[in-house]
Amino acid sequence: MQTIFITGASSGIGKATAKLFQSKGWNVIATMRNPEKETELTQLKNITILPLDVTNPEQIKSTVSKAISLMEIDVALNNAGYGLMSSLESFTEENIVKQIDTNFLGTVRVTQAFIPHFREKKSGLFINVTSIGGHTGFPFTSVYNGTKWAVEGWSECLSIELSMFGVGVKTVAPSATNTDLFSHNSDVKPLPFYEAAERKMLSMIKPASTPEEIAEVIYEAATDNKDQLRYFAGKSSRAIYDRRMEIGAEASRKEIKKIYFD
Repeated sequence: MQTIFITGASSGIGKATAKLFQSKGWNVIATMRNPEKETELTQLKNITILPLDVTNPEQIKSTVSKAISLMEIDVALNNAGYGLMSSLESFTEENIVKQIDTNFLGTVRVTQAFIPHFREKKSGLFINVTSIGGHTGFPFTSVYNGTKWAVEGWSECLSIELSMFGVGVKTVAPSATNTDLFSHNSDVKPLPFYEAAERKMLSMIKPASTPEEIAEVIYEAATDNKDQLRYFAGKSSRAIYDRRMEIGAEASRKEIKKIYFD
């Protein structure tokens, strides 16, 4: 029986992925910041709940060590994320640091902690949940998208680096998904001269995909045995990416400007 380790499993894509893999006969180690609040996953067999805040380096080390002591890990899914949507000018230092710390550095730290385990057994797979925002630009998501661009580039480098040990790295890039990712937007106070444009942008985002649909793509990436880096998930992710590739980055940037500001 194979085992997947998941960060950010308390809700959204992480929880849906835990439930899907469990239903497919996998062992699941589901991690979250407040495991004492979890009531659904605890009712399912072959799911182990462990505490993990990916912004806490010491807890990462201890939780990964605990997970490895319990069972051999085959897939590590870096899913934990934190997003804020607003103008860069509106962000506080804390707003900026928290997004980078969670989305990029958290992914790097968890991955680094697992590499020795995968290297020694000469197998294993990292799957990093990014975003279509890691492939193109949108207004009012500069820091969030920046972290996802970082994870995409870093994952590509690492996929080459770790191939010498038979260890894989893949990314899954969802489009707008019905999760609580941006539910923390009350943490930002929009500046008045951006408010109208931000409202327009928010009204244009339609979270058409479900966490379960994204989980299905994660399962495909985990089980298809392909040497493929990038997977697109959700109803518009691939279309957005293909359009950018078709017309080029500069034309795509100008097209998005027209969509939001003309």
